[in-house]
Amino acid sequence: MSIFGRFLIIYLLCDLFGFFALKSLITDKRGLILFSLIYIGVSVFTLYCYYQIWYIRNTSSMFSGTEVNFYLGMFLTSFVTKFIFALLLLLQDIPRVLFGGGKYIGSFISDNIKQPFIPSRRKFLTGIAVSLATIPFAAMLYGVTKGKYRYELERIKMKFSNLPPSFEGYKVVQISDIHAGSLDNKEEVMKGVNLINELNPDLVMFTGDLVNSNKDEIDPYIEVFNKIKAKDGKFAVLGNHDYYGLSDIEEKDKASYWEDFFQKYKRLGFELLNNRNVTLEKGKDSIKVVGVENWGAGRWFPKEGDLDVALQDVEQNEFCILLSHDPTHWDEKVLKHTKHIDLTLSGHTHGFQFGINMPGFSWSPAQYRYKRWMGAHEVKNQKLYVNKGFGFLAFPGRVGMWPEITLLELHKV
Repeated sequence: MSIFGRFLIIYLLCDLFGFFALKSLITDKRGLILFSLIYIGVSVFTLYCYYQIWYIRNTSSMFSGTEVNFYLGMFLTSFVTKFIFALLLLLQDIPRVLFGGGKYIGSFISDNIKQPFIPSRRKFLTGIAVSLATIPFAAMLYGVTKGKYRYELERIKMKFSNLPPSFEGYKVVQISDIHAGSLDNKEEVMKGVNLINELNPDLVMFTGDLVNSNKDEIDPYIEVFNKIKAKDGKFAVLGNHDYYGLSDIEEKDKASYWEDFFQKYKRLGFELLNNRNVTLEKGKDSIKVVGVENWGAGRWFPKEGDLDVALQDVEQNEFCILLSHDPTHWDEKVLKHTKHIDLTLSGHTHGFQFGINMPGFSWSPAQYRYKRWMGAHEVKNQKLYVNKGFGFLAFPGRVGMWPEITLLELHKV
């Protein structure tokens, strides 16, 4: 059974469970009729959203845009809310069933138990479940309407003992995971671009996943991202999603596919570093900017990155900034390499687009999948920064893990 089928079955079970649970709270006949009409109406609308998702996914070459985001947002918001409500009800129902089952078994042993039964749900506990379920509903609704474009600026000062003096105070802006196929509002995206330009960066680094899968998804936004300005250049690398458009391309057409895709980066004003490096000079000093194609430890992720090739002609004592989309590359390859890489910039995780991020405390389901899922990390004087992403994917919104623009200021110790 496909993932679409599994989602549908789980939703229907939670939907029916929720209907009968809420129905038990209403004693007035007219209120019950009104509730039933509203509940069924919402359920039918949710199923209509599900059908549209399935239909567009199977009939369109590009699963993207405002329409897709609307249907995905409505279905997932309803699905998660009813799923959580059902789980909360189960916390009440499991003890009820166990108690009733014990009474039933006891009736065969003792004549004193003549009418075994399962206790009724306590209405106030069901009411509490309703109240708790409204929290994810409100959060997700905010996430798909406002949260997905609530750009958050992270200012990070990084100190290095070997930073060349001319690069003291150097300003590097990092963005990651644009996922152009999910974007649906040029004006909102432009706010993010304006925020970048207000920082007056020396460098802008984009760490991969320009599109969801189809290279042409970026076309409506080329003129928007082309407006990003940086004194010393804009550099980019490929993320895992940037390879997925090849799945439907015949072998003989792949070269022209990549040629067209690479031209789009040029139109964006970004220099693409595919397993290579460039030298940036400032006064008498210089640093290396190195980029690798995607390399991910996950079984299904492309492993096209070649750090040895990318570091050719890079001296051991040269200050080096590496762009590598997937942070698992840092632990698996970068830290083990003979070349000391001072700073690695990654993205990929999105912070799972859901979580809590406040001073002194951060949590996201991403931490159960990725060791380095957000923010700054350091091992043996080698630093990694994982950006939460500029765009969004699958769930067309963000809750708690807002889209990120990172300003990294480089300083000498």
